[in-house]
Amino acid sequence: MTVPPGNLNTMEKPQNMTSNECFPSRSTVLQGQPFGGIPTVLFLNIFLWVVIILVYSFLRKAAWDYGRLALLIHNDSLTSLIYGEQSEKTSPSDISLEMEHKDKGFYSWFFNTVTMKNEDLISKCGDDARIYIMFQYHLIIFMLILCIPSLGIILPINYTGTVLDWNSHFGRTTIVNVSIESKVLWLHSCFSFLYFLLNLVFMAHHCLGFVPKRSYKVTRTLMITYVPTDIQDPEIIIKHFHEAYPGCVVTRVHFCYDVRMLIELDDQRRHAMRGRLYYTAKAKKSGKVMIKTHPCSRLCFCKCWTCFKEVDAEQYYSELEEQLTDEFNAELNRVRLKRLDLIFVTFQDARMTKHIREDYKYIHCGVPPQQSSVSTIVKSYRWRVALAPHPKDIIWKHLSVRRFHWWARFIAINTFLFFLFFFLTTPAIIINTIDMYNVTRPIEKLQSPVITQFFPSLMLWAFTVILPLIVYFSAFLEAHWTRSSQNLIIVNKCYIFLVFMVIILPSMGLTSLDVFFRWLFDIYYLEQASIRFQCVFLPDNGAFFVNYVITAALLGTGMELLRLGSLFLYSTRLFFSRSEPERVHIRKSQAIDFQYGREYAWMMNVFSVVIAYSITCPIIVPFGLLYLCMKHVTDRYNMYYSYAPTKLNEQIHMTAVYQAIFAPLLGLFWMLFFSVLRLGTLHTITFFSLSTLIFSMVIAFLSTLLGKLQGVSDYEVSYPSFPPCVLAAPCPLTPSHGSRLPPDLCTPGTRYERFPCTGPDTVPLVQWGHLKDSCRLLLPSPPHPAPPPNSGPLALLSFGASLSSHRAEL
Repeated sequence: MTVPPGNLNTMEKPQNMTSNECFPSRSTVLQGQPFGGIPTVLFLNIFLWVVIILVYSFLRKAAWDYGRLALLIHNDSLTSLIYGEQSEKTSPSDISLEMEHKDKGFYSWFFNTVTMKNEDLISKCGDDARIYIMFQYHLIIFMLILCIPSLGIILPINYTGTVLDWNSHFGRTTIVNVSIESKVLWLHSCFSFLYFLLNLVFMAHHCLGFVPKRSYKVTRTLMITYVPTDIQDPEIIIKHFHEAYPGCVVTRVHFCYDVRMLIELDDQRRHAMRGRLYYTAKAKKSGKVMIKTHPCSRLCFCKCWTCFKEVDAEQYYSELEEQLTDEFNAELNRVRLKRLDLIFVTFQDARMTKHIREDYKYIHCGVPPQQSSVSTIVKSYRWRVALAPHPKDIIWKHLSVRRFHWWARFIAINTFLFFLFFFLTTPAIIINTIDMYNVTRPIEKLQSPVITQFFPSLMLWAFTVILPLIVYFSAFLEAHWTRSSQNLIIVNKCYIFLVFMVIILPSMGLTSLDVFFRWLFDIYYLEQASIRFQCVFLPDNGAFFVNYVITAALLGTGMELLRLGSLFLYSTRLFFSRSEPERVHIRKSQAIDFQYGREYAWMMNVFSVVIAYSITCPIIVPFGLLYLCMKHVTDRYNMYYSYAPTKLNEQIHMTAVYQAIFAPLLGLFWMLFFSVLRLGTLHTITFFSLSTLIFSMVIAFLSTLLGKLQGVSDYEVSYPSFPPCVLAAPCPLTPSHGSRLPPDLCTPGTRYERFPCTGPDTVPLVQWGHLKDSCRLLLPSPPHPAPPPNSGPLALLSFGASLSSHRAEL
């Protein structure tokens, strides 16, 4: 129901707004329905959620293990191809085996997710998952506490008001129904401030749990950039640190190379090797196997065409492996000439690392670091020194994108995004454009609450998913060096965009940033336009956001389970696969890292909506609690079953904390606007609202500043020495049918001088690029035993002593 202008405020009539003025009359964004259409939207979302759960329960079993992809990535070794395909669906983890044993029924996955222990989830998904779910726990408890005053105090006060008539069912639950002469408006202002303080306490308590539960050793490795590329001898780097920092002991120096092409060739070569091994083993059991090698062979059953003829599978993959191995070795020889100006230096003690890092801290301000006799050679005065990220956090193939190229790409992408969303910011402007072509005319004629209420909330949810995806995928094009920085830029850009798109602009009746900036800075535009803050306090506006939260809680979380985009990509890759080894490879490589940045941004967006309207429209709070609970269960399942584990630094989690602290400030802003519009600028409640807002902003700023100053001074890794060799000299695992290997690369005695990634007391370790299945060379030096399987990061394809004895057979 539209509130009469006279009931909105006591100011002059030209400043009063109605829903038709805040939103186009022909738009389907808002239509007045009994109780805002909330019961109808809730029923439809529950029905669709049940349908999605039924469909997903069927797909996860029928669609090629689609719902269990994360359980298939751990056993990415040759044993699954040599000893049969039954090992494909096993996991070396006892937890994964136990969960797989339980996952037998049609709905067992749902009950397993609810009853799953946090220890099992953290053991598989890492410490970032622990921080993430603890953050959700704090938000859920905070929202549960908010339900008590919102439903027990504020809602009865609003409903017992006398401004609106009894036919305005939903409008009577909002702050609009409270008379401006009533003293109970003080409670609304006080509770908005108490919500901020309570949220701040919960976030402070959450930050105390950032300390990892297990005992980790502080990193002793520095990442140094702007090192001259003509330096090939690690002894020069070691000499510089010994002279410039007496007592400093350097244990390792790792040079980095441009290995983008090498990574891709190695992945293809390994894939061909797996195919050869698979069909070799199968030929011994059941004879020669014939396959069609064309990607579209499943579309054509005709054998007369040359490209669709069947070939010997073992011979095909043997020839393909030989070809790729030759290309790989040729590229490997060229890699030596592609040195990057980036090195990793590992020290004996973490205190040395901290001292050197502090010495380079103010080099931007012209303060030179300590010098040595080789400073002019290594140009240490140009170095930029930082703590080395966790090896699993580094996107190795992006290290070659440097300086001007990186900044040019970053500026170009974000400039395009700014101009795109400057005029296309909210779903309202898209729906208005649709209205221009009379697309929604049939919907208007229906005048059904099923359409006029569910359709707008569905459109808002859909656009809050689709439009931020452009921002989300743009971060991948920016070629960040680490997953942490990539997720950090995602969570910041997506959250800012979502807050403008979902909360600020629609609440004020604006459609795009273009209109927002014109409203903000153009004094003549204010005289001509009819945009005011009164739009925030229309009852229909509150119902619109309640419907949005309901849709995000049920339909949104259901679609996060279904993941239609991933399902389409997964099924397409399987359909165009040429052989069974390719399908095995696709199943094992389909699971991507859990995108904490994207999930934080979407969750904080809905949380901000709930907190912003928790005072003016208190009925939104229980639906916000429903969203957080559904989101928590969905994320638990996805992290364990659908996504690969990832390792990030704590900055991404701290950013989510800052955004959670910012959310209650929106509620304080809304109360200030309400006081100014309804009570006037000189009213005591207005002064109180302004004072609490300023005080809260100061507290939020100091809390953020304190968190940034405290920071994470020493990042922690799970092993004592950091071996991020990007380099290095990878030999093919097994020479196949005439493969030519550079002999000097496989000689332990000569590789240390040429490839400093191999130390005198270590086994040559191939660790180059973000490979899903890096290999460990089987050429251990006689005096030194092989390192344990987990001593190197990303070494997922590790042959043990038992497999090395069968090398000749392979």
